[in-house]
Amino acid sequence: MKPETLNFFDKVYDIAKQVPYGRVTSYGAIAKYLGAARSARMVGYAMNGSGGKDVPAHRVVNRKGLLTGKHHFDGTNLMQQLLESEGIEVVDNQIQNLESVFWNPSEEL
Repeated sequence: MKPETLNFFDKVYDIAKQVPYGRVTSYGAIAKYLGAARSARMVGYAMNGSGGKDVPAHRVVNRKGLLTGKHHFDGTNLMQQLLESEGIEVVDNQIQNLESVFWNPSEEL
């Protein structure tokens, strides 16, 4: 990968590490915060490669609250289990009451 891609991934990880326990954010919200609003997919790629980096990737979901990255976690329901252990309700791979648990880095940081 190009150095600027790795640098972008590091910035994504820094933001993801700041998502509070019991809250979630979206790929797009992170991309927008980083000034790359059209790069939500790149944020997803960063999350896919975050294993072993102490990044709470389970707290990053798509804009509708769907657990689209769940297949990148070990075990069949690990992403959902991690979210539920933080008090977030998930039904059919979708976060319930997304508005109340959503954390927007542009408003918080």
